[in-house]
Amino acid sequence: MAKSVNIKKGDTVKVIAGKDKGAEGKVIQVLREENRVIVEGVNRIKRHTKVVNQGGRAGNTGGIITAEAPIHVSNVMLVEGDGVTRIGFRRDEVTKRRPDGSTYTSTRSVRISRKTGKEI
Repeated sequence: MAKSVNIKKGDTVKVIAGKDKGAEGKVIQVLREENRVIVEGVNRIKRHTKVVNQGGRAGNTGGIITAEAPIHVSNVMLVEGDGVTRIGFRRDEVTKRRPDGSTYTSTRSVRISRKTGKEI
């Protein structure tokens, strides 16, 4: 079973290890099963593609395509303010409303910054 990934799509992260160390970018995609994330502008690879003429005009042209490759989630940290932070969780009590109009209290899990304690 894959460990839970605390990074979400849209987060700004900083690379802390590897050839792109120090680079910052936005998370485009999270691959939970492989514990990897795809970060904008980080770990760019060139892929050589063939010309495919199947499906009439729908065929793609060949050439060299530059794209982002996945990077392991342990090599990135969430950016908060001017630095990086670890991520924690806190259970907050919230008031919810039932369809019939009555209210009840429940808890909601929120991500917090370990450095400042603020909600992310």
